[in-house]
Amino acid sequence: MMDNKDLEAEIHPLKNEDRKSQENLGNRLKNEDNLKSTPPQSRLSRCRTVAFFLSLFACLFVVFVVSFIIPCPDRPESQRMWRIDYNAAVTYDFLAMEDINRDRIQDVVFLYKNANGTDNSNQSCADEGFSSPCAFVAAVSGANGSVLWERPVAQDVALVDCTVPRLSDGKSSACILVGRPSSLTAVDLLTGGTLWSHPRSFGGNASVLKPLLHVPDVDGDGAPDLLILTREAKQVSGYLYSGSTGRQIGHRGSLGVDGDSSPLLHVTRTGAHYILLPCANSLCGCSVKGLYERVTGKESPFKRDPLWESMLNTSAPKQLLRSSGAIRYLVSVPGKSGQDLLLVSSEACVLLDGQELTPRWTLGAAQVLRKPILGHYKPDTLTVVIENGTGTDRQILLLDLGSGAVLWSQALPSFPGGPPSASLPTADHRSAFLFWGLHELASTNEMEPRVAQHSLYMFHPTLPSVLLELVNISAHIIAFDALLFEPSRHAAYVLLTGPASPDVPGLVSVTKHKVRDLVPGSRVVRLGDGGPDSDQAVRDRFSRLRYRS
Repeated sequence: MMDNKDLEAEIHPLKNEDRKSQENLGNRLKNEDNLKSTPPQSRLSRCRTVAFFLSLFACLFVVFVVSFIIPCPDRPESQRMWRIDYNAAVTYDFLAMEDINRDRIQDVVFLYKNANGTDNSNQSCADEGFSSPCAFVAAVSGANGSVLWERPVAQDVALVDCTVPRLSDGKSSACILVGRPSSLTAVDLLTGGTLWSHPRSFGGNASVLKPLLHVPDVDGDGAPDLLILTREAKQVSGYLYSGSTGRQIGHRGSLGVDGDSSPLLHVTRTGAHYILLPCANSLCGCSVKGLYERVTGKESPFKRDPLWESMLNTSAPKQLLRSSGAIRYLVSVPGKSGQDLLLVSSEACVLLDGQELTPRWTLGAAQVLRKPILGHYKPDTLTVVIENGTGTDRQILLLDLGSGAVLWSQALPSFPGGPPSASLPTADHRSAFLFWGLHELASTNEMEPRVAQHSLYMFHPTLPSVLLELVNISAHIIAFDALLFEPSRHAAYVLLTGPASPDVPGLVSVTKHKVRDLVPGSRVVRLGDGGPDSDQAVRDRFSRLRYRS
């Protein structure tokens, strides 16, 4: 028997279709109501989930590409120690550092005088038109000591500066060489090629004063220009040259002073440039503006400082101040506002205000025979290193640059004319200091110069009562420097040794050695009580030193 609904559907089919359509419509309305009732946070959560997985996929893809597809650059292995020798040669007191082969390790540039280059270069003096022997400039890899390039540059060298920026890229430097008897040459540090070369004569009896001075661009080619000072017949003269072409700008100009050494280019707080020269017991000065106008006859782009011009005009000719003793060194140091001047004379060491030239502090009764260097005894506080006295009376003084207070002092005998000191910045914002002295500190009075050795000592302010004797050298040391060969990685020293007389050829050697590798075999020297740490504990603390760029 049929159900009533089925029977009615057969009797009234159209009415049944209407009922189904109404039911479907009701279902759709109910579904729309359900969608409208869905909270927006749920939809936003789904979008966040999709974004998270897309980001995760992108990160994994980048990691995969970097790790397995893009090849890592080969990092050169830096040898702990290397040495390169030249037989029957002489060398010069000059070392420069530059990353020449772009391996992120500093390379070494130096000069030597020989008849021929190394076997790898197959270059001779005759190739450049010089008689034998002649001066070569060489660049060797800081990683392994291999020769990158070398070439003859002059018959002899009077002045060299490898810090002149190149105009083409601004990232690399050029070496400027003043050759004897008469040449001025610029060498590309990257390739060793000649950038420019001109015959230049400064007079038969003129001596070239060191260093070469860099002045702002005056010929409008975008490169800093060069100022070479010479001294002849008690008169100092200046020559301006284009840094990009080597062409002389104007003619020779007299400074009107009788300076004898170590010129310095100083910028006052008004932006005026002045050439400073030691003139016996006086500090002499000359404005770059005045010199430029004399040599060119044109209006100068430089400035004059009214205060300095007043001091120059009211005192003796070209004298800025008088000193109690003969001035030996001028050092430009950072001041509170601009550059200050550290003046070292035979009687005292004085820090001068860079604008007023008034003393900030004075270290009296000083016999400083070496140019001071800077470092950090306290974190981020500049310290000046003074070597006071010579021979068995030499004393190392670390002075606070701001106040002149003695932070640390130690007697450290040495031979006159020994290698200079150096400082290395450490990760604790201090410095590790390297000093040269005699091998046996306790018995220096009994030692004879012919058997004594130079010893390299290391000092760090966190261990003020200890010196570490790193190495002993019996060869004659011509030049020394210590620096970071890789940014914030390893510190090393470079030593240039050779014959004491430039007229007697002998063995010339360039040696690089990592400082950290010398620590395990070093000798601990106790100063006073020396502290409670054992010798091995002291070595361990020096080994853990980290250096910063």
